[in-house]
Amino acid sequence: MGILSIQSLVAYGHAGNSAAVFPLQRLGKVVWPVMTVHFSNHTGYGAWRGPLLAADDVAEVIAGVEERGAFETCEAVLSGYQGAEDVGAVVLDAVARVKALNPRAIYCCDPVMGDVGRGMFVRAGIPEFMRDRVVPAADVVTPNHFELDYLAGTTSTTIAGLLEAADRVRATGPSVVLVTSAVLDDTPADALDLVAVSPDGAWRTRTPRLPVTPNGTGDLTTAVFLAHLLDGRALEDALARTTSAVFAVVEATAAAGERELRIVQTQDRLAEPRMEFDALRVR
Repeated sequence: MGILSIQSLVAYGHAGNSAAVFPLQRLGKVVWPVMTVHFSNHTGYGAWRGPLLAADDVAEVIAGVEERGAFETCEAVLSGYQGAEDVGAVVLDAVARVKALNPRAIYCCDPVMGDVGRGMFVRAGIPEFMRDRVVPAADVVTPNHFELDYLAGTTSTTIAGLLEAADRVRATGPSVVLVTSAVLDDTPADALDLVAVSPDGAWRTRTPRLPVTPNGTGDLTTAVFLAHLLDGRALEDALARTTSAVFAVVEATAAAGERELRIVQTQDRLAEPRMEFDALRVR
């Protein structure tokens, strides 16, 4: 079994597939990475080099993977930032073709669009495309709090409101919603919440807010969460393990005073998290 991960790739640092592939492999998953861009570094530096790959080129790579017979054993398609609608259409086509050969495969989508304080940082048209076409095709979505509210067409400030927003998104297609970087009325100023919602219920974890916001954290979170779901873990266990693992990476990054995630240096915490954060049932 393998995971088709269609995301950006950076040579320096960790974002997109550069933040997702190694953690997935460290958790025992076979990954077939497909690049949508090949940049020198993530765009958070303000300057970068390298090509944005044409949708036709991305489709060609995916077709070659399919020709090797991989789709029949593909257990998941994973996607993150989609810079253009034509690339998004290629991702959706790949999802359909994978599911045609393996109906049990799932599509996990991180609907990257924006964040609190920054607003939308993708080009015009992408948020609507994500909301109307991509998210409804997904089985698992991992928006941050800002993105969840956009997808649901609401503003959630309480846990009840957030669960209602997640249910609105789930009603469009996805079964599981993981909300990252949630800040609610009862979230302490020095903390952040993660909330996972599925037909089985809803659970929340809470971590200290660290003095760093490294790029790629969302890509890492989605990858680790997907790996645990594919292993058949209950939602609350997948949430607790993901929270503990990702916090360990970000904590080590902050302690080192570095800008790039210390994924390699803390790989043992990915595989064997300390389970510092319990998932508490909120519904």
